Amino acid sequence: MAIEIVLPDSARVEATDTFRPSGRALNGLGDSVQAQLYWSSLDTTLTVLDSATGVSLANAVGTARLQARTGRLFSNPEIVNILARLDSIQTAGDAKHTVFVSADSLSDSLRVQAVAFGGIAGGRRVVYAFSTFPDTGAAVTLVPNDTVFTSPATGIAAVRVRLLPGPIPDSVIVTATMRHVNGTVVPHSPLTFVVEFRP
Repeated sequence: MAIEIVLPDSARVEATDTFRPSGRALNGLGDSVQAQLYWSSLDTTLTVLDSATGVSLANAVGTARLQARTGRLFSNPEIVNILARLDSIQTAGDAKHTVFVSADSLSDSLRVQAVAFGGIAGGRRVVYAFSTFPDTGAAVTLVPNDTVFTSPATGIAAVRVRLLPGPIPDSVIVTATMRHVNGTVVPHSPLTFVVEFRP
């Protein structure tokens, strides 16, 4: 027999949050068999609140090993990555920018700061989106792209708006959104930036 474990959210959880793993016992043919699993944590960074369901509390940023057993059969320890809890996001600098049109019209950086509990929120996804006003087919793009990650050193992410050849918009509205690892929106999301273009 063996035990198969599935961890939610790609084995990631934010500090002070709970999560619930799932698992099943398998026979030699790989088919599931009826068996009660019991869960335990091998590290203090994670506390199993209910050994029968596996519901666990993330205590501190870092990693933890989670293990399931049935009878005398134990699973391999699975690694849980505990991330800093995202409390909110805020602009890191000006939210309004003016660009004077030239051969390479590029805005200043539109910077987002992730505010976190338990450490710096590095490597966290920020999704930017934009709309042009008036909507006359003006072409802009986000540099480096519309999805970036916060810096491990600062918790800041940034993009810039580049004007492409074609009609010149009056302004571009850019939004920035962050989500927790469980998919819920981080407070203060989305942030809004305004980029104005001038001849």
